[in-house]
Amino acid sequence: MNLSIYFKEFKYNFFLAYPVIIGMVGHTLVAFVDNIMVGKLGTSQLAAISLGNSFIFLAMSFGIGFSTAITPLIAESNAKKNTEKTKMILSNGIIACSILGFILTLIVLLSKPIIYHMGQPENVVELAYPYITWVAISLFPLVIFQSFKQFSDGLSFTKIAMISTLMANIINIIINYILIYGKLGFPQMGLVGAGIGTLISRIFMIIIILILIKTNNNISKYIGSFSEINFSLLHIRKIIDLGYPSALQMMFEVGFFISGIWVCGIIGTNFQAANQIALNLSTLTFMVALGFSVAATIRIGNQKGLNDYKNLKRIAISIFLITVLIEILFALIFILTSDLLPWLYLEKANNNDVMETANIASKLLIIVALFQIFDGIQIVAQGALRGIQDVKIPSIICFISYVCFGIPIMIYLGLYTEHKASGVWIGFLMGLTIASILLSIRFFKKCNQEIKKK
Repeated sequence: MNLSIYFKEFKYNFFLAYPVIIGMVGHTLVAFVDNIMVGKLGTSQLAAISLGNSFIFLAMSFGIGFSTAITPLIAESNAKKNTEKTKMILSNGIIACSILGFILTLIVLLSKPIIYHMGQPENVVELAYPYITWVAISLFPLVIFQSFKQFSDGLSFTKIAMISTLMANIINIIINYILIYGKLGFPQMGLVGAGIGTLISRIFMIIIILILIKTNNNISKYIGSFSEINFSLLHIRKIIDLGYPSALQMMFEVGFFISGIWVCGIIGTNFQAANQIALNLSTLTFMVALGFSVAATIRIGNQKGLNDYKNLKRIAISIFLITVLIEILFALIFILTSDLLPWLYLEKANNNDVMETANIASKLLIIVALFQIFDGIQIVAQGALRGIQDVKIPSIICFISYVCFGIPIMIYLGLYTEHKASGVWIGFLMGLTIASILLSIRFFKKCNQEIKKK
């Protein structure tokens, strides 16, 4: 195999992916910063923010997953140089995402009382309940932001969302510091302060991305005033047709990991806190693979618009290859630093809870290292399939991998064996491995079928 034909694509793949990676890491940094700042208050607070975010992430994943339908549609219309169609996709993407954001916020607020009936520690539930309110409200601006992000990504202007997210994160850190710890005359608000900081920062994300789009001469032509947003049932249907299976894919995967949070909560507070540390760190590295997944959607969407499946397959292989190489590097880092990383979240003290949490988290990071490669492959495969607008069968594959296989393995090993939290992460590993194999087979089978037609 002549690997040079794939290596030469690395530079452009990275050019497209790195702003998405930084931007998505920025999204994750909201939770990362919240975890670190709140974690200094105690392991119960860290477990509470984990439980609270488990509700939010499920709804957030559906909203973000739905919005990803905009990117391949924009990429395809842009490749065909169809300006009017691009405008219509953007307009109707904003409408669809705004409605969905409102619905998701309402669902989370109405379903909050469920956490009192989940077998979680009582003190953790009491801390998490008010936090959920504020972060639930922040879902509305977040999903609206996603409509603009996916639009600019589809045009290959991936830096716009990156800049917006980074600036919003600076705002989040400042507000968190003031409200969580009670600085500048404000009362110490703990988790509630973190929730308010998240809401304010996500409102600013919309403001910033709109300013950046409006001041970019290359793409400002696609966006006018809000009075110029044109409703089209045809485009709404197309977005929904691609969006809801994509949303289900992401929701199944996030729900898979949220199930692990709940199982660890049943095992015990320290196990839940350790799980949150491992999950937060693995999510940061996952964002790198997610960046290349978006690059795959953009580049493959462009090639689909040109009806060039031979180059489409070559580009896809190059993205899979660079992702695997990077994930191997991350795996080595987790193995070598597994004893050190938990202390980013914990105060060093001769406290039994803290020491036990650090020890559990250290063991979990070894398993995190092992599934890095499979996690990267499955998300890039999802992005590649989204690029060719094949989303319905992949959503079924995700359901089978995560819900039918991963969750039962996780529950059995976590609750009924001595593995406990490690058993939960073995369940994660199994689900991701199955998904990576089946999704990759699906993508390359579809590519080969299209190539044979020519």
